[in-house]
Amino acid sequence: MTTDETTPLLSERIANGKVDRDEGRRSRIAAALRRGIPLEKRILLTGFLITLSFSFTQVPIFYAIYLMVCDDYYSHHSPFDGPGDRCSRNDIAAETATQFSILGMTTTFCGTINLFVAGWTVKKFGPRLALMVQILVPAIRVATQILAVMAGGATGITIFQCTQLITVIGGPAGYVLVVNIIAGEAVAPARRTAVFGMLQGCIMVGQGIGFLTGGMIGDEWGIKRPFQVAFCSFLLSACYVRAALPLITPESMSDGKKPPVKGITAFLAPLKVLVPQRLALSSGKIAKHYGVLFLCSGVFLGVLATGYAPLLIQMYATAVFQFHQSDNGWLMSEFAFMRGFFLIFLFPPIISKGRRWYLARHPEQASSSRISDPRDDVEVSDEIPTRPEQLEAPVGSFPDEEPVVAEPAKEDECSGFDLFFLRWSLVVDGLLTMGAAFATKSWHIYLAAFLLPFASGTAPAAKGVMTEMCSPEDRADALNALTLVENVARLSTQGFFGFIFAALAEVGKPHLTFFCNAAIALLATFVLMFSHLAPADSHRVGESLAESENSEPITSTHGDDTLATASRSQTHPESR
Repeated sequence: MTTDETTPLLSERIANGKVDRDEGRRSRIAAALRRGIPLEKRILLTGFLITLSFSFTQVPIFYAIYLMVCDDYYSHHSPFDGPGDRCSRNDIAAETATQFSILGMTTTFCGTINLFVAGWTVKKFGPRLALMVQILVPAIRVATQILAVMAGGATGITIFQCTQLITVIGGPAGYVLVVNIIAGEAVAPARRTAVFGMLQGCIMVGQGIGFLTGGMIGDEWGIKRPFQVAFCSFLLSACYVRAALPLITPESMSDGKKPPVKGITAFLAPLKVLVPQRLALSSGKIAKHYGVLFLCSGVFLGVLATGYAPLLIQMYATAVFQFHQSDNGWLMSEFAFMRGFFLIFLFPPIISKGRRWYLARHPEQASSSRISDPRDDVEVSDEIPTRPEQLEAPVGSFPDEEPVVAEPAKEDECSGFDLFFLRWSLVVDGLLTMGAAFATKSWHIYLAAFLLPFASGTAPAAKGVMTEMCSPEDRADALNALTLVENVARLSTQGFFGFIFAALAEVGKPHLTFFCNAAIALLATFVLMFSHLAPADSHRVGESLAESENSEPITSTHGDDTLATASRSQTHPESR
């Protein structure tokens, strides 16, 4: 219960001899949950649970549209007469790809708007409340989609497309952004890239379980049941978020350095991050830095090239190898599980060892400090408690809201290796995607789904580099801008490659789409070659960040990533 100076010491319930036992019990459960599980793991579990809720309906939606297109086709043509599956036709596969591309484009377009809404909600009410909005609104969408399943045919497809308008307020794009913002605010600098990867890995595991169970539930209990399960899962996820995640105030996210911006300027603040930065070099010259612009351009092309691969494999398997709902469920769950395995267990040590290797070759980037082991627990301190507030609170005295403890500045993130990894990961991803074009048997598709995830890691590496290129007070807007770029690229790839696949499927050569993906992935790597970190001895100047006398060195972003407190504002240059 929130209190202030005007709150009576005794509430009306206590004064009347009544105690709200339910509220006390909820507080004790939340406190026990926060004590028992480290904050980093709670954030990862949050990503898993919410993604699981979203993924229950992904395979059933695709299969439902496939059947609706098939039924609509035969309503205008002669009845099927022949061996095999009546829906296994090139024109039906092409129309399914077209309809699903329209659905995906609608979802992504509304999700792009949702990013601005989610970013504004985070800065207005804090990330925890914003995350709960991103969970509860999709629950309403899932409940509405049951009507589309019951309607069927062209009417059902139209209802599905209309329900995507709900994602403007809350959807899959917004919740990923908010969870990443929470991780960026609560995790130490050297752990950020690894945690971004592990968080995406947990999201992939949630997708894998959701894809698999959603398809199996649809086969066993009917097409409506996955939507009902998803609705209940959304409600449970909202309860977990409220109990497990800490309260991060909007004021703490600005670090006391950035005055609050209101109106349309605050709503469109993420776009300002894409503006080239002005740097004051050690020689005294003022130069423009285009690192963020080229980074976002490369990420756009990378998502354009590889973002369509999971859906492309699913549609290719359905059109060529006659995969059904459960088959696609196993295929997509395998893809998600392997990607989650890579990001959770292999990506962090790759980043840790890769940074050591990169620093050995570029020792000038290690001037500030060393690289720590990614297994370091950011919530464990070696300091001996000397003040009362450092001592562990006794049982029963924990507050309703968990304070977010500011982490001390640690080591350089070495985003140089993160950028190096980002470039070559796209090369490998493009080559592996191209290899799927040579599949001639159904088990080749499963092999492709097994190998493709080992080229993952581009998205978390890009987030790590992005947070390094921007100042701490712009971190939320930087992640929002990068997510916005990814969403626009996802919208483009669903439309661009969706219609390319439809055109190639018409002539019986859908496998050529994989070669187009590989070509654009190589183009993305070429663009990323022009993205570089700012010189270590440079200072940011200009209106986008602060006045020149208040600007900070680029390297200072390694040190101050902790949440702001009231005392920090006293060290700001304007307060001197």
